[in-house]
Amino acid sequence: MLYRSLASCLFCKIIKGDIPSYKLLETSNSFAFLDIGPLSKGHALVIPKYHAEKLHELPDQYLQDILPIAKKIALAQGAENYNLLQNNGRLAHQEVPHVHFHVIPKPNETEGLGVGWPAKPMAKEELQAVFDDLKAKLQAGAESSL
Repeated sequence: MLYRSLASCLFCKIIKGDIPSYKLLETSNSFAFLDIGPLSKGHALVIPKYHAEKLHELPDQYLQDILPIAKKIALAQGAENYNLLQNNGRLAHQEVPHVHFHVIPKPNETEGLGVGWPAKPMAKEELQAVFDDLKAKLQAGAESSL
């Protein structure tokens, strides 16, 4: 199993036990704990035990149990509505540069995550061009991984 830790990383320090946390679950690849600055009661984080700043830098094996853990936490929270959030990069609102997933109960209109969704209209031709470009890159990636 690959492990990678960064001495200056807040979340790596939590995984190692150097910083105390309200640990909820732990597996060989993941660690889940309560957020100490919650948006609502029960707001939790699920993090891989491999230091990677962004999702695309994380080996796939560390993603295998993150969603099942998030699901268990969401069920334990008992909220009918909740958000699962994962940000990549400071511009995308990532505060701690270590991959992490938030499980945030949304009990009412004022608690939990508030989200703006500034959708932009796109011409069908432009959408087709984006589709063609991404599809070609995905097919090339699939072929190179064989």
